[in-house]
Amino acid sequence: MDASAKVFALDKSIQQCGEWTVVLPRRGRGRRKLPALRTLEEQPQLQPWCPADVELDPDRQSKLMQKMQASMEKVERSVFFKKMFEEFQTGGIWEHFRRVLGSEVKMQMVIYGIGSIESYETPRFQLSVALLLKKRFSWIGDIEVFDPILSATESRVLEAFGCSVLSINEQGRRQAIKPTLFYMPHCEAQLYDNLLRANWKAELLNQIVLFGNSFQVYQHMSNFSNSLVVGRSRHIFAATKFTDEYVIDTVSDDYFAAFHDSSWHFFSPDLKTELQIVTN
Repeated sequence: MDASAKVFALDKSIQQCGEWTVVLPRRGRGRRKLPALRTLEEQPQLQPWCPADVELDPDRQSKLMQKMQASMEKVERSVFFKKMFEEFQTGGIWEHFRRVLGSEVKMQMVIYGIGSIESYETPRFQLSVALLLKKRFSWIGDIEVFDPILSATESRVLEAFGCSVLSINEQGRRQAIKPTLFYMPHCEAQLYDNLLRANWKAELLNQIVLFGNSFQVYQHMSNFSNSLVVGRSRHIFAATKFTDEYVIDTVSDDYFAAFHDSSWHFFSPDLKTELQIVTN
């Protein structure tokens, strides 16, 4: 069953998770099966998920909608976003996006680990940038979101902004069978490593754009980390050899907490030997 097809929907009722509605994939030609992975260690541990607090509070929902709208307006007016948008258009970033898109019209976006948008401003800034990029670029397609801490209220608000909330915890192991922007600001290294591991083939890596913690910073920090941490991040370190990275300039203190040490990452492994560095 295709993990990407399992999403929360507010207007249908097929399978109930408490009072929350989960829509399962439709049967038909478009249905894809998850490819078999090579080892037990790589086998995704897909865990069904729904918000712990299934009861909705209309007042909380209304207040959170207002917070998100205010956040998006603030970010859109900021020097930070204007500079980010200009660099997106004029620098090498756009050429990389064109390469990943290829002949496809749309690039889906998957957001992992966004955090609590109700409790903290930083996740609201991060989500605002993702939504504004979709607003500015018609080629950015559907947005899917997952974080195990999301509440029912937050899930409803995400749906109101056009996102779908995944009903399973993929643990970052989504295979890029089509061009995909993985938007993962300030996630744990293990999540990035899971993503790379699940896509450790040239044809898959070439379909990925990753926004998240700088791999260059991870490489530098590896000199001061213990062997266990390094071992769990081996795909990150191996990928630096064929990664083009563009560091985000936070411009002001307002956006430092949300985007410091964040980068766009583009992968272009050409030689099979580059992917044989990591062994299971």
